[in-house]
Amino acid sequence: MNFPGTFRVRLVRRSSIVTVAAACLLAPGAAQGMSTPGGDALSPRLAELAEPAVRSAPRAEQAARLSLAASGPGSLLRDGNRVLVDVRFERGAAAGVDALRAAGAEIVDLSRRYQTVTVAVRPVDLPELGDLARVGGVTEVLTPIVRGADCGGSVRSEGDTQLEAADARASWGVDGTGVTVGILSDSFDRDAGAATHAAGDVASGDLPGPGSPCGSTTPVGILEDPVFAADEGRAMAQIVHDLAPGAAIDFATAFGSETQFAANIRALAATGSDVIVDDVFWFAEPIFQDGPVAVAANDVAAAGASYFSAAGNDNLIDAEGRDIGSWEAPEYRDSGSCPAELLALPGFGEGHCMDFNPDPLASDDTFGITVVSGATLRVDLQWAEPWNGVTTDLDAFLLDTGGELVAASGEDNVGKSQKPLEVLEWNNPGPTQEVQLAINHCFGTCNEVASAATPPRLKFVLLQNGSGVTAFEYPESSEGDVVGPTIFGHSGASGAIGVGAVRFNTTSAPEVFSSRGPLTHYFGPVLGITPALKLPSPETLAKPDVVATDGGANTFFGQVQGGVHRFYGTSAAAPHAAAVAALVRQGNPGATAAQVRAALTSTARPVGAFGPEAVGAGLVDAYTAVDLLALPPAITITERPQPLSRNRRPTIQFTANRPVAFNCEVDGSAAQPCASPFTFPSELSDGQHGVAVFGTDLAGRVGSSGVVAFTVDTRRPRTSIAKHPRKLIRTHRRKVRASFRFRSSEADSTFICKFDRGLLHFCPQWVSRRFEAGRHTVRVRARDAAGNVDKTPAEFRFRVKRVG
Repeated sequence: MNFPGTFRVRLVRRSSIVTVAAACLLAPGAAQGMSTPGGDALSPRLAELAEPAVRSAPRAEQAARLSLAASGPGSLLRDGNRVLVDVRFERGAAAGVDALRAAGAEIVDLSRRYQTVTVAVRPVDLPELGDLARVGGVTEVLTPIVRGADCGGSVRSEGDTQLEAADARASWGVDGTGVTVGILSDSFDRDAGAATHAAGDVASGDLPGPGSPCGSTTPVGILEDPVFAADEGRAMAQIVHDLAPGAAIDFATAFGSETQFAANIRALAATGSDVIVDDVFWFAEPIFQDGPVAVAANDVAAAGASYFSAAGNDNLIDAEGRDIGSWEAPEYRDSGSCPAELLALPGFGEGHCMDFNPDPLASDDTFGITVVSGATLRVDLQWAEPWNGVTTDLDAFLLDTGGELVAASGEDNVGKSQKPLEVLEWNNPGPTQEVQLAINHCFGTCNEVASAATPPRLKFVLLQNGSGVTAFEYPESSEGDVVGPTIFGHSGASGAIGVGAVRFNTTSAPEVFSSRGPLTHYFGPVLGITPALKLPSPETLAKPDVVATDGGANTFFGQVQGGVHRFYGTSAAAPHAAAVAALVRQGNPGATAAQVRAALTSTARPVGAFGPEAVGAGLVDAYTAVDLLALPPAITITERPQPLSRNRRPTIQFTANRPVAFNCEVDGSAAQPCASPFTFPSELSDGQHGVAVFGTDLAGRVGSSGVVAFTVDTRRPRTSIAKHPRKLIRTHRRKVRASFRFRSSEADSTFICKFDRGLLHFCPQWVSRRFEAGRHTVRVRARDAAGNVDKTPAEFRFRVKRVG
């Protein structure tokens, strides 16, 4: 909606009177004198927040006025007294950074690709941001959803056995060594109130690092760890370490902004992560195309990384057992009316609310949703237009059982955000009640720049983390309307492996909250600020891809049950699957990401009678996945005979990288069972010999050491003196020099000499030395390369006589 100022509607909620934002409802000029500086660029919520009365109010009251959650997912993402906002530039985002800083903003992230700068700013400075040159829109950043609902260390996730990872390690000799797993989540070691911290987890063997009692001394690499979060990333790292204790682990935050999340995906891949896993979802991620995070996931997957993402915890089941987490219509059906409470709002116009009734002979301009007491309803509404190519403006409103307006979301989707998105949140302060959702097509007096053409396909998903809503007015798919699928965003990207959840103590059903698929894209990916083209035909993606364990034990995170911290949600399932991928990759380091993905999906086990929309290919099975791609066992000779040896019964020792049955083949004879150390069963004759060791693993794959060749030589060389002086040497001097050349019957021999009564010593083949007058004896023995020494020395006797 095109709204020049801020409008507030006084609402009566039973015994209390509060105000909420019914944003973007006035016609242009209807609120003259009320406009806020920068209002043309600020989103309605930020324009409201910038007003003195709102920015000075307690945060809970701010949230109520803005129709947002007071804390947690969907609340304003804050850094101290600042809020995070996305500043979208028409061009020159990088050039605008200095102006943003001058306006009091702290830069969090710059995306040249999407011409967006994410900043942390005080509410009082918001209007100045909106007045900067080339700024197309300033929108709030909502706290994203985190999908959380070895020697084993002090605790070990039950997923280690449920997913057969322990058997895979024992049977195939894999532990993730040589593989790096990159983790993206909220934070790693920032929660001061956590029951344990990273240093303690290392000391207990629950994380790798210096001093680990398990010998895994390489610490977790931290690329970026923000101050605001609950260390869910560390809980994910514990899971990876439980199943793949030899794998290296790196961490980077997925908070800050969507573009920062995308950048950190690429950063992990660039620093060597072979497997990457995340558990964070941003509200603005598009339903009908791949957004920036999905594009990054697809890019790193195409480059060779295995990318895993938590599928989400947004499935809802009603009393009849129907999945009611979402509702989708093939096109916008204009009911021609809206609830009277909305029509009475200034600037609302004649009203073109959505007709939710699929029956062409009936009409219904609201959608009933039953919300339990104390629950927060989160509605993520989107329609099939590409980012930066939005011409339609839809707004969402919520009425309570008394028909009073309790929440509204009215972004100017055309003039400011250029995203086909409305997020509406409301906390039910009273008893369980059925509230009514209305969706209005805003054009004309409501928004002069928005198209009046019939809006496209639309869908809303209830992001409830599996609870809080018990019934839908239209709970079944009918006449083209689709009810149920809740997977969207990057976990639905073609390059990502979306992971659903199965509780640690069962294999018969997925978690009821585990998000269902499939999803369909109608546009190409968001690659920059140019709108993506419509696909030639819609692309339907089967999601989730697999399911894995949740609820496993860890040292500090999640629900405490029976004195054990249990980590529930697809946030826990995703790192379980990623750890299995690390085992598969170690088993075959040359395997491609596509081969690893195929190994996981083709070997997954059925989960009860549930179909692919709930469990994908099934429950991950590490044993069979590793087995499918594993290379033949590697046989290593650790001790071998000397290449030339006098030993007629040498010994060799060997090992394998996994359990195998060994067979030894000597000199080409039939292979016989053997074990290390292996001593030759009979004496070998002189000459060349060879032995090969074969290992057969549980799957029948055979690995070989190759032939270990050596020569046995027990023959003694024969020694002779080839050159010597005369037997009588006459001389006028006190000493005379005499020369000798020794000869052996074997090449490469050395010689052991003794002159007269001197000591034995090694000598060269040619010897020249001085002798005094008298009788002398030279004795020499040849020693061959194998160490055999001539028993009988060659001997030469001579006399030196002094004359004159």
